Amino acid sequence: MRLLACLLAWLPVLGLTASVALATRPQAEARPDHVADRECLTCHAEQARLWTGSKHELAMQAATPETVLADFADARFAGKGEEAHFLRRGDTFHVATQGADGQRAEFPVTHTFGIHPLQQVLLPQPGGRLQAFTIAWDTQRKTWFSLYPEGANAPGSNLHWSGRYQNWNLMCGECHTTAYRKGYDDATDSYRTTWAEANVGCQACHGGGRAHTESARAVAAASQGTPKPTANRALAGAHAQVDQCAACHARRTRLVEDAVAGAPLLDQFMPDNLRADLYHADGQQLEEVFEYGSYRQSRMYQAGVACTDCHDPHSGQRRAEGNALCTACHNPSPDRARFPGLVAKNYDGREHHFHTAGQAGSQCVDCHMPSRNYMVVHGRRDHAIRIPRPDLSAKLGTPNACQDCHAERSAEWAAEAITRHFGPRSHPPHYGEQLAAARRGEPGAAQPLHTLITDMAQPAIVRATAVEALAALGSVPPAALRDPDPVVRATAAAALAARPAEERLTHLPGLLSDPLRAVRIAAARGLADIDENRLNTEQRAQLHAGLAAFVAAQQAMADMPSAQLNLASLAATRRDPAGAERHYRRALAQDPQVQAARLGLATLLAGSAREDEAERVLREGLAGAAQPGELHFALGLLAGQRKQWEKAAHELRAAAALMPDHPRVRRNLDAVERYLQQRR
Repeated sequence: MRLLACLLAWLPVLGLTASVALATRPQAEARPDHVADRECLTCHAEQARLWTGSKHELAMQAATPETVLADFADARFAGKGEEAHFLRRGDTFHVATQGADGQRAEFPVTHTFGIHPLQQVLLPQPGGRLQAFTIAWDTQRKTWFSLYPEGANAPGSNLHWSGRYQNWNLMCGECHTTAYRKGYDDATDSYRTTWAEANVGCQACHGGGRAHTESARAVAAASQGTPKPTANRALAGAHAQVDQCAACHARRTRLVEDAVAGAPLLDQFMPDNLRADLYHADGQQLEEVFEYGSYRQSRMYQAGVACTDCHDPHSGQRRAEGNALCTACHNPSPDRARFPGLVAKNYDGREHHFHTAGQAGSQCVDCHMPSRNYMVVHGRRDHAIRIPRPDLSAKLGTPNACQDCHAERSAEWAAEAITRHFGPRSHPPHYGEQLAAARRGEPGAAQPLHTLITDMAQPAIVRATAVEALAALGSVPPAALRDPDPVVRATAAAALAARPAEERLTHLPGLLSDPLRAVRIAAARGLADIDENRLNTEQRAQLHAGLAAFVAAQQAMADMPSAQLNLASLAATRRDPAGAERHYRRALAQDPQVQAARLGLATLLAGSAREDEAERVLREGLAGAAQPGELHFALGLLAGQRKQWEKAAHELRAAAALMPDHPRVRRNLDAVERYLQQRR
């Protein structure tokens, strides 16, 4: 189980018709330290002008004739295995489609979600849920389209519009509202979600504005003095600003129920590293990762370029269009006082990009920020802002910007074209080569990872990723626990949790007092099974505080099966079998296909002389399991524990057929078959 894992799962919910009474719907609720955004906009007219009409202002809106962009005039959509009928009755909007129970019903639309290049609609469901409908409106082509063009997801699937993966409260709300409070109750699997503003308003970034507003009124009345500043003072420095934006523009796991603008990123979230399921080995975006993880790899980030150097913070628009944005800094007379590494050169010419002006390849972003589509039509540019390396593509099988245009050509051809234009160049080893070798399990991969981790010239997110890769090979370098960047320290602390007790006792207690929550809770989780008598009084208090913060972090994401799994694992470690069973069962109620929860629960039951229950839990998972071999293996071990040798052999043979290279399966099957032969 990965600490702070982020599993995407579904929950079967009751089908409903428009007449079914719903639980309390998500709604606005006043926050003591917030004011209505109109109070900010009244004084800050220029910022108001820029923000009005922006994606932040229009992130989510009540469904009205003015906000709904899609065709609801008796429009119909039919895709692969899915149909929908879009209806308007007066000023209300409705979708007739297959519900969670598989029956066709009509559902009211309460909100629109997004504005460009697509707009979704939100449909209320029982338990205070809003669900994002998976047939969306293409605002450019003016047509309905499916977010799953390869084929619809059936009711009951985790990806069906009524499932947990499409739940707005869990997956979307926190970044499309201001002062979001999820209000999830895991005992009833329901929500009481509230927000201060139903969009990304002033106080989403600047923090609660009441003190500032009240002091501004007092200053105006007295005609003297200076208003108190807004709450968030972390927006001026480049790296701190990037971290503030990362609260939404990153793949990350939430650590607190109520995030506060201005708090350090790792006090509230743990960002994902360059995991193989999210990024290519060389760090290019693979899945939908937004901007933060890519940008942290960039030379721009290392040089201190802030988000607002390129983007206006209120409109969200670029500060200039086309190459003018880049050449504001990258030009023959650069500002070396701020960015001493800039090279004086004309970058906006054929001598640099060797493409005809105005054609593909002549724009800086064509080569340095290639775009990938997510949600079918939403192009997102890779913010690593890297130099194209088709030579790396030839080695690693990764994409490159050259072949985005020249798809019929090989990576070798593209590398040769660059060499012809610029002349031969030698490249230092790229971290993608070391990470790719580790992903492939190549012999000798460990030492280059050690070197990568201790190379302070490498981006911190790369060093942290190398820590994860090296931990998978059985080693965690102590130097990573002392890294100046908290992302590396937190990753190392989490990785060390799997190491022997003496190694953990040597290195983790010192991190219990780390200034950042993500590091402290990772260290505390790694020490949860340690005899507390081996810690001093201060360390014991820090451990208890860290574990309490760990539990709070899981409760903040308790509507995710992974969080329930983490809580079950901690309860088992802390010798609380009742708590472990409760959380295992909640994880399975949220997603019956979370196999780790099923195996953990079965192990717990079998260990407490409840073998019949354990067998039932395992067999219930076989039908829908993506990897039934593990369940057959567990059933074989359980039968062996009960001395039911014929049944054990049957289950182990099934496991061996599904997992022929699994050494433990083969070893146990051989032992059981030898025993049965001796008996005969």
